[in-house]
Amino acid sequence: MEIFRSSRNKKEIYLKMKLSRTKNGKTEHPFCIKHFKWILWFSLSFYFFSTPLRNNQNHHPKPNTFDTETSKFQHPKSLNNLKVFIYELPSKYNTDWLSNNRCSNHLFASEVAIHKALTKSRVRTFDPSVADFFFVPVYVSCKFNTVNGFPAIGHARGLLSSAVDFISSEFPFWNRGNGSDHVFVASHDYGACFHAMEDRAMAEGIPEFMKNSIVLQTFGVKYRHPCQDVEHVVIPPYVSPEKVRAILSVSPVTGRRDIYVFFRGKMEVHPKNVSGQYYSKRVRTRILRKYGHDRRFYLKRNRFAGYLSEIVRSVFCLCPLGWAPWSPRLVESVALGCVPVIIANGIMLPFESTVPWSEISLTVAEKDVGKLGRILDDVAATNLSSIQRNLWDPKVKQALMFHDDVEYGDATWQILIELSEKVDVSDHRFTRGNSLSTS
Repeated sequence: MEIFRSSRNKKEIYLKMKLSRTKNGKTEHPFCIKHFKWILWFSLSFYFFSTPLRNNQNHHPKPNTFDTETSKFQHPKSLNNLKVFIYELPSKYNTDWLSNNRCSNHLFASEVAIHKALTKSRVRTFDPSVADFFFVPVYVSCKFNTVNGFPAIGHARGLLSSAVDFISSEFPFWNRGNGSDHVFVASHDYGACFHAMEDRAMAEGIPEFMKNSIVLQTFGVKYRHPCQDVEHVVIPPYVSPEKVRAILSVSPVTGRRDIYVFFRGKMEVHPKNVSGQYYSKRVRTRILRKYGHDRRFYLKRNRFAGYLSEIVRSVFCLCPLGWAPWSPRLVESVALGCVPVIIANGIMLPFESTVPWSEISLTVAEKDVGKLGRILDDVAATNLSSIQRNLWDPKVKQALMFHDDVEYGDATWQILIELSEKVDVSDHRFTRGNSLSTS
């Protein structure tokens, strides 16, 4: 290395590296200097050529939320440009009922939640000529009994009949196919039969004017039943997402669970004979008698506003039938990570083609409730951790919850998927006639 000053400016000092050497009086240049241009060209070419390859190797795309190797959940399909026209009915059929806050928050409130979400959804169309389906938003569950506070649905048939008279006189769409592409919600004990007692519900059946339509209903069984002799989709009961979020913000699903078996609800010590029927077919009474003093079982008959905080602390949550086979406990248990123990023979569960029920819950025959303790102990000793791992997949909870807006994979999304598949199956929805779902 040589140090010298510039001849033009004596303050400037230059450093010069000598990369040559002298041998036998001759100056020799190392290989890298001699072939500098070729080495530089090759290096730059290699750098620019290899950069895309290295980027591709290092890039890990964000996985689809509904597509993991360990998940048992079946991810939603495309909505296939589904279009739904929503009738703008006079307010007496829907929004007038919202003056009572309970209308949009009780177990039958899916009729409100679905309407609200569809109204703001991208599937909504204001052009009925391109609609695949026509949604009829009638709230029939918001009239509450002044004695016991339960929803009274004796007026449901009249209110719905009046709504159909209105749309069939004001619009041409009902009459062209006798309502075959029209969608109703019936979120009650026995769906579109609109009665809480099974014998009365079966005797009265589904209103004639609805039998050609599609009904979104919480009731569903795996055998033929007059209250599902209509094309239908089995949907979950409504559970407030805000209440679930509030509980999970304090107690995550993976937190401590110090209650082994939980149930809070109506359990009759001496079941009453109501027109030849007993509440819960006496299943709840048998559970109380057998396990009422068993320390493994946390059984409570009285109401408690904060009972969701008990579910999130429980390992197993009993979901026995009431008057109808389904109950909101099913969704509450799943949402809060407690393994549902379903005791309702032949029940059809919501979105069975999507939600992996056999992987996240237990089913016990009504006749076997006396063996519950042994059955649950066997599960706890064998595959409980596997069931909990599947159950705690957030996508499972999402599929059973309704929200103000349609969210990817939520309950309203699942309904739209089911409807889109009905469009795919038949291009002749206006002449579908009285095709029945007997599942």
